[in-house]
Amino acid sequence: MNLDEIKEKLGKEAVETLVKDGMKLGLGAGSTAIFAVRHLGLLLRERKLVDVKVVPTSIQTSIECEKLGIPLYTLNSIIIDGRLDLTIDGADEVDSKNRLVKGGGGALLPEKIVAYSSTSYAIIVDKSKIVESLGLTFAVPVEVVPFARIPVTMALQKLGAEVVLREAQRKAGPVITDQGNLLLDIRFKEVVDPAIMEAKINNIPGVVENGFFAGPADHSLRMQILIGNADGTIERRN
Repeated sequence: MNLDEIKEKLGKEAVETLVKDGMKLGLGAGSTAIFAVRHLGLLLRERKLVDVKVVPTSIQTSIECEKLGIPLYTLNSIIIDGRLDLTIDGADEVDSKNRLVKGGGGALLPEKIVAYSSTSYAIIVDKSKIVESLGLTFAVPVEVVPFARIPVTMALQKLGAEVVLREAQRKAGPVITDQGNLLLDIRFKEVVDPAIMEAKINNIPGVVENGFFAGPADHSLRMQILIGNADGTIERRN
């Protein structure tokens, strides 16, 4: 199977095995999660699923849902009341302890808010996203308010990170998040503890959120990882 076929299989598997009628469902952004969005739309149109209430994590996901006629809500909606049954999303890296790097598409803040507001969290990735250590190869995004770009850059460098301001493609200037902030992409030369580094980065004044997803401190989030292989098999980790 090629990469798109693996992603499509993962999206279908997640929706068909995890989504139930009446669920309050978070949907992530990115090239893998979008296949889950499309398959959900198909099952809703065919009435194989009913009354699923969706909270999207990005403008991209919202637009795709609107095209498919999927009903959209926010976490602040009275019907949602700040809690979700399940969120389905992708990831840029996954380590052996199911800790993640997310935010390659720039939606790390809403993705983390939605994830940590969920009872269950399903991550769908192809095998290439499985790594020994996070933050060494794929850049970890850090969302910062524009006013604090240089001070935050200096603080991140003191933590041992190489820092690059993310530039937009086919547009002059930096990437602007859906919240109107900037993204600093960071990499480390040595292995770091994702949970410790997640907390340290978020303690820097001017940082809004970062792409390390080590999970809530109280371990209240039930997570499973669906890993797609080139032979069409899917490995599940709890």
